[in-house]
Amino acid sequence: MRRTKIVATLGPATDDREVIEDLVRAGVDVVRLNFSHGSHEEQKQRAEMVREVAAEQDRVVGVLADLQGPKIRTERFEKKKVNLVKGDKFVLDADMDPLAGTKDAVGITYKSLVDDVKPGNTLLLDDGRMTMDVEQVEGAKIHCVVTHTGPLSDKKGINLLGGGLSAPALTDKDKEDIKAAAAIQADYVAVSFVSSAADVIAARKLLRDAGGYGGIVAKVERAEALKVIDEIIEASDAIMVARGDLGVEVGDAELPAIQKSMISRAREMDTVVITATQMMESMIENPIPTRAEVFDVANAVHDGTDAVMLSGETAAGNYPVKVVEAMSRICEKAEQHPRVMTSDHRSNLSFNRVDEAIAMATMYTANHLNVDAIGALTESGSTVLWMSRISSGIPIYAISRDQKTRRKVSLYRGVYPLSIDFEQIGKYNISSKVANLLSEKGIVEEGDQIIITRGDFLGEEAGGTNAMKIVTIGDVRVTKD
Repeated sequence: MRRTKIVATLGPATDDREVIEDLVRAGVDVVRLNFSHGSHEEQKQRAEMVREVAAEQDRVVGVLADLQGPKIRTERFEKKKVNLVKGDKFVLDADMDPLAGTKDAVGITYKSLVDDVKPGNTLLLDDGRMTMDVEQVEGAKIHCVVTHTGPLSDKKGINLLGGGLSAPALTDKDKEDIKAAAAIQADYVAVSFVSSAADVIAARKLLRDAGGYGGIVAKVERAEALKVIDEIIEASDAIMVARGDLGVEVGDAELPAIQKSMISRAREMDTVVITATQMMESMIENPIPTRAEVFDVANAVHDGTDAVMLSGETAAGNYPVKVVEAMSRICEKAEQHPRVMTSDHRSNLSFNRVDEAIAMATMYTANHLNVDAIGALTESGSTVLWMSRISSGIPIYAISRDQKTRRKVSLYRGVYPLSIDFEQIGKYNISSKVANLLSEKGIVEEGDQIIITRGDFLGEEAGGTNAMKIVTIGDVRVTKD
């Protein structure tokens, strides 16, 4: 079974119900709704369709609402595009008519850019394809000299090399989009251009105030976020290694080491991590990935990422289902490497909580005993999150009555959600019910060994896991606990 989760962005290429059915069948674990595009009603319809299709296929698929964040872009050109030559003088003008750009100047969407830059800074436009050095800031005008020959067209992004732009992570549009995300009960909300833990905390408060329950994903795409990455990880339910803007700000050569460090640190701090941006981009147009893309996905799996994400490949590509199938194959094969089957995570540390200690004891036992599966009865999903931080080839089944919890854990590496009705479980037959559930699903068979974790206050409170039991499928003695 594939342990690494796949996040697929929905868009025009996936709006047909049959495509959604094929995507879910191909193994999509979480769908991303990109709030940079489309109306709230369109996003609602997409979320509803996915949940209907998932229920029909007896699958659990999470929903991630991705906020747009601040738009720091050029405005438009009179002729749609200009060709700039190295050495040309060019002005970014905050007061310019947004439709009147020329080969000499263009307007900008973020008016405070003039306060954030100074002579000597380097600006990168269009994901770094165009670079300019700042020579002078005069009123609303940023006077630059072009340092790379090439075309520049409408609405291209602007980054400051090394980071430092002051645009707030949450815009007025984002705040309205959070309300929409709460209305559709999104399982996760991703905040773009996070620069501090305060951005995450503010987003969570807005979501809770709007009635939402989802976790907050911090998209790390600003250079300054790396300076406080531990604080951001601590405040977040998940982080996203958003390699597009981040790569522009820090430089592409720095990205591999940063990605490895972020994945490792997130796992050490018991936080979920998603690796994103251009993972299979050639498959927007082609039915097979490049070898470089295969290695990219496999390396993220080897690094320990919980999930890999597809953007334009599924939202607007020609082969949305094929790309998910290809990514799934790559992940499965990469997971067979010995290095991703073992872990010494927290082996030298003490624990402050009983449920965390049970989770760690379960994984240590599972990795040193012939165990075929783990069945974790869980209210909040915390126990299986801790378990999933330990590298292992043993599947972890999050058995929960709470639909919200089952959707939340759909993002956790190596964790598979299952539904159970606690009211039908007597006090003395929990183990047999779990064993029967795993047997009925075809997960285990007679003679297999499983580990079951549970709490004394089953179905009554979160954070109550305090027991671990080893059970053999088919053993009549499992009828009582």
